[in-house]
Amino acid sequence: MPEQRPNGNASGGSAYTINLNTFSGRLQALYEHWRENKETYWGSSDVLAVATPPLSDDLRYLKSSALNIWLLGYEFPETIMVFREKHIHFICSQKKAEVLRVIKKAAALEDIEVDIRVKLKNDDGSSQMELVFQEIRSDSTDTPTVGHIAREAPEGKLLEIWSDKLKGSGLKLIDISNGLSQLFAVKDKNEILCIKKAAYLTASAMKNFVVPKVEKVIDEERKVTHATLMEETERAIQDPLKIGAKLKADNVDICYPPIFQSGGKFDLRPSAVSSDDDLYYDSASVIICAIGSRYNSYCSNVARTYLIDSDTVQSRAYEVLLKAHEAAILALKPGNRVSAVYEAAVAAVDKDTPELAPKLTKSAGTGIGLEFRESGLSLNAKNDRVLKAGMVFNVSLGFQNLESNTSSSKSHNFSLLLADTVIVMDNGREVATSACSKSIKDIAYSFKEDEEEIPKVKRESIAKDVFSKATLRSDNGEISKEELRKQHQAELARQKNEETARRLAGVGYGAGDGRAAVKTTSDLIAYKSVNELPLPRDMMIQVDQRNEAILLPIYGSMVPFHVATVKTVSSQQDTNRNCYVRIIFNVPGTPFTPHDANSLKNQGAIYLKEVSFRSKDPRHISEVVQLIKTLRRNVMARESERAERATLVTQEKLVLAGNKFKPIRLHDLWIRPGFGGRARKLSGSLEAHMNGFRYSTSKADQRVDIMYGNIKHALFQPAEKEMITLVHFHLHHHIMVGNKKTKDVQFYVEVMEMVQNIGAGKRSAYDPDEIEEEQRERDRKNKMNMEFQNFVNRVNDLWGQPQFKGHELEFDQPLRELGFYGVPYKASAFIVPTSSCLVELVETPFLVISLSDIEIVNLERVGLAQKNFDMAIVFKDFKRDVMRIDSIPSSSLDGIKEWLDTTDIKYYESRLNLNWRPILKTITDDPQQFIEEGGWEFLNLEATDSDSDNSAESDQGYEPSDAEPKSESEDDDSDSDALVESEDEEDSEQDSEEEKGKTWEELEREASNADREKVNESDSEDERRRRKMKAFGKSRAGPSSAASKRSKFS
Repeated sequence: MPEQRPNGNASGGSAYTINLNTFSGRLQALYEHWRENKETYWGSSDVLAVATPPLSDDLRYLKSSALNIWLLGYEFPETIMVFREKHIHFICSQKKAEVLRVIKKAAALEDIEVDIRVKLKNDDGSSQMELVFQEIRSDSTDTPTVGHIAREAPEGKLLEIWSDKLKGSGLKLIDISNGLSQLFAVKDKNEILCIKKAAYLTASAMKNFVVPKVEKVIDEERKVTHATLMEETERAIQDPLKIGAKLKADNVDICYPPIFQSGGKFDLRPSAVSSDDDLYYDSASVIICAIGSRYNSYCSNVARTYLIDSDTVQSRAYEVLLKAHEAAILALKPGNRVSAVYEAAVAAVDKDTPELAPKLTKSAGTGIGLEFRESGLSLNAKNDRVLKAGMVFNVSLGFQNLESNTSSSKSHNFSLLLADTVIVMDNGREVATSACSKSIKDIAYSFKEDEEEIPKVKRESIAKDVFSKATLRSDNGEISKEELRKQHQAELARQKNEETARRLAGVGYGAGDGRAAVKTTSDLIAYKSVNELPLPRDMMIQVDQRNEAILLPIYGSMVPFHVATVKTVSSQQDTNRNCYVRIIFNVPGTPFTPHDANSLKNQGAIYLKEVSFRSKDPRHISEVVQLIKTLRRNVMARESERAERATLVTQEKLVLAGNKFKPIRLHDLWIRPGFGGRARKLSGSLEAHMNGFRYSTSKADQRVDIMYGNIKHALFQPAEKEMITLVHFHLHHHIMVGNKKTKDVQFYVEVMEMVQNIGAGKRSAYDPDEIEEEQRERDRKNKMNMEFQNFVNRVNDLWGQPQFKGHELEFDQPLRELGFYGVPYKASAFIVPTSSCLVELVETPFLVISLSDIEIVNLERVGLAQKNFDMAIVFKDFKRDVMRIDSIPSSSLDGIKEWLDTTDIKYYESRLNLNWRPILKTITDDPQQFIEEGGWEFLNLEATDSDSDNSAESDQGYEPSDAEPKSESEDDDSDSDALVESEDEEDSEQDSEEEKGKTWEELEREASNADREKVNESDSEDERRRRKMKAFGKSRAGPSSAASKRSKFS
């Protein structure tokens, strides 16, 4: 493609306008960087000579073109720029000279003279070059050093003549590529804005075009080549409106031809090309998509890997790559070295799967901006440059040449790649391409049609069970289990509504004033008297760290402010070298400002909301802003911890066992949450004393006391399929463990090694050493379980004594046979009921839900076609958020219903997810109306259907949103057809009275099949596609709209 940039080309004459403010600021930045780093980065060059070649059809990135665009806003092909200490020389054509004349006045303000020498059409420019060389030699008696871009070969007649004359001039020549890279590394706010727009375009292209396009190809099982996808994606990027990006097409372009790879042939380099092979999407296949786009010549990049029916090796490798990629991004913060980014990625891989470390790419990406790959900013282990705010990186990480468990040649070898455009900010980083998801649930596909694999006879028997259990009695006339459960649930519904009505009638639900809670912190006083103020220093902003105050010069006096009164502080610099610092204070009554005791005490006072200062010293301003931010952060952290401790309930003092009885001990335990700190973690002992437990390590400050009266649930979980044996305490009130405030404290021991040596190759199942090692692990697990069991039994005996009867404590043990898999927070976990609660104690954060706190349970997304459903737990405290457990396998549905019914918990079923916050707010705002309208019975799907006599309106009210509602005319037609059929049947019965009638079993089977067909017909094409496409069990139904054509791959 042409080298002409999307934001214009200067050869077009007066149609182009140079932004003089931008030019002035960047010209100043160029000369300052050159002067300050002359020996370090610019090779001690006295003169900078940059020659821009003519336009080319090749897609390339040149530093000469980048300097043109950065400084002037346009690329000036076949133009020579020479920078001297006080002069800039241009050798160019007449049209370019007309555009460049406007910069003379702006450069003069910086005390720099611009000399434009016009090369006529038939002139080779030699005479103008000689005059420039004379000017260069006149600057010094010594031979000047001329810096040029050595790696750019001269192109075109003008540049070839210039190169020859430069080499024959006798001047010292030095390469300045490194200096230009350093100059471009830190972007200003205008450059950041361009990169964000480019990233928005890139993410939109991937999300709104590439993903649906590939989805459609796979769904329709079409043959499309990688090259075709590349061409279509390139056209989509160059027409932003078609992919939902409201950007002008003239300002955008591609960074490189989009890359599509699959079928076992992968190249993770940016120079890779899309082949003419067809897209491969069979089982265990991997598809890599990478696209980059530019806005006003500033680049961005994104790459995603998509897994089709992946096996465990592929899924695990992707999860590790995702962790490494996130670790690399988190390491991008000001002050870190560039090498720390790649080291963070390597550490993440070594932690989980060290065998994959050799397969990791040798760098984590490069800097990105006007050039797609900025030299000097490669994210590798050898780069010691320091990261600064304003730098932008293409964080690209991958695994190469991995092998899956499949035998197919096109899916056995695979690679993985992830890339994002990340901006380093003052307070961290910003992922500019985050709109394009890379989470495992959004990139993994499963197209295996499990239902079609079930034999027909088996499917009919399953359907018969599903439809007949709830509606038919058994052969001997006894009521089925499902009927008994429904009757019990109906009784529970009546009791629950009465209980809820009584509770709502007895509790007032005030709306409140909507303000934040009043802080109970003590008065914040910086100085008790004027005499304590430090002496002023030249009426400049001062930061008194000892007294936690800042002193501001206001009307000739130093006025102190406690740092806690500061809301934000920021600085900026204008084009006239003026720096501004802006301080905004916490003022009562403004949005998002909490009330504290000081503001309520002085309600009639006048507050200072904001103050700004101007300075000519940018270093002082930067230092002041940093000091204020650091001091404020430390003070707020201290006050926050003090406020947390202030809310703790005062516990009774632990009474040691002493001589009354020997304390019950359990040795060599670890605690969660940990004490924190950088010191080595130590194991400790748990002891049961007179009125509580004490856990302590060899360090005196690492001690936790848990009073028996504060324990709500005591849980013991032996290791069966887990690697730890544990005792867990869920408390009534929070306690502090180290500097963490928590209601859950756990003590555990590892029963087997978490890390196994897999580097010694495969070992035989009959290897004596292997058998002996497994036996040792079993013995250790049994020993640990037995020690914990003895401890639990002895504590239960202690709690059985008369003095502890009031606590009603006893260790509870999870019932594994009732457990099920679900996603309570972010990851799937095995959730297990106990006699008093529902728990998940292995993964953090822990899940402990008291059954006594549960109001109702709503089972959502329950339907014949769903492979997963969700559980919404509504608590009796309606101000408490509803707890959701997502993606529970449908095979666990009956077991969960049985458990809920056995524990007398009322449950409902719905086909869609509900938005619970507005529902609970409606209930608390008008509890009387909620009671009068039947309480929770609005959730009863079956009652709603029966009340409406199975009307069409009722069915539509509970259909999934993707299903197409039936029209009244269709219902009328079906009714009329049924009448005609019934008349025909009567005639046929009269004609064939001798024919044998069908058995009840055959009629029942036909009715079952008819119902299944009716359900399938009511599903829209999009719904069937949604059921077909899932990602690791997640198949939540979405809203019905044209935009909901896909559920994954975004």
